[in-house]
Amino acid sequence: MSAFAEKLIAWQQVHGRHDLPWQQTRDPYAVWVSEIMLQQTQVSAVIGYYGRFMARFPTIASLAEASQDDVMQHWSGLGYYSRARNLHHAAQTIVREHGGVFPQDFSQIQSLKGIGRSTAAAISVFSFQLPQTILDGNVKRVLARLHAIEGWPGLPLIEKRLWNLAESLLPANNLPAYIQGLMDFGATLCTRSKPRCHDCPMQDQCQAFQQQRVAQLPAAKPRKAIPERQTTMLMIMDAGEILLEKRPDKGVWGGLWSFPECTPEQISVQQTQERYGMQTESLEDLPVLWHTFTHFKLEITPQPLQLTGKRPALPPHLQWLPLADAIAAALPTPVRTLLKTLQQSR
Repeated sequence: MSAFAEKLIAWQQVHGRHDLPWQQTRDPYAVWVSEIMLQQTQVSAVIGYYGRFMARFPTIASLAEASQDDVMQHWSGLGYYSRARNLHHAAQTIVREHGGVFPQDFSQIQSLKGIGRSTAAAISVFSFQLPQTILDGNVKRVLARLHAIEGWPGLPLIEKRLWNLAESLLPANNLPAYIQGLMDFGATLCTRSKPRCHDCPMQDQCQAFQQQRVAQLPAAKPRKAIPERQTTMLMIMDAGEILLEKRPDKGVWGGLWSFPECTPEQISVQQTQERYGMQTESLEDLPVLWHTFTHFKLEITPQPLQLTGKRPALPPHLQWLPLADAIAAALPTPVRTLLKTLQQSR
């Protein structure tokens, strides 16, 4: 066992996290759900969602049988919604191709939609104690500092070097403690900003610490200007209900319920009538809302409208909901924010 692995396991047993809800089981389904939720999301934000999700979908079969609307509703607010769609799709694959039993073969695990090498490794270790290593963002940072590796870890050549390094450090014993230690070490001690180097047991091995380059390593992703986009959301109301539109499965907020959208130039009573067969009149404006995605910023102009004529027949992707029910539906976070603002204003 390497000195790094030995020290990391010892550190994890004393200072690591041991009481998270998904740590109390070796059920691969429960571990899988937690690993998907933890992708690009803080542990503190995941805990509540994890409990509610597992209570509603306690088994692979229950998740596979559920409607996408139900799954998205229980993911609503957690963000990165393709994770929920992929989880649902993979559950259906497991039922169809593996008899509802989560596969143990590493390549079969990786073949499931939404599961990459690192996530497959975490499931393999925590559920089946198979010898695999992980390389998420936290681990990349730890290894880059430990070995003073130059360059942005997202570059293919740098990432390949980090994978080789991660594999070489994998111990033969105490695999779950080691992998959990990697996660905890990067998340709580060797953090991106304000790392707690004075508490670190790896000071004698960490080249970044010895070279006083902890703040410079790993190299940051080259920055690009974040583009801005604009949209107007039509908040059409009638008799205490509001009109929602289901978005296409692919794309931003895929499969979630939102407001009908148009460009600012298209906003008019006539346009609403032509597009939806509705007669409306404008109500008092609500404040503009900004929402930041990974690759762009969205300027949302909410346009409250009151239906003045009869309700037309609607296709399945449009529905009227009472305001309270709409707030509880499977919505993107900014849409829920706008509905709550509307509710308070009324």
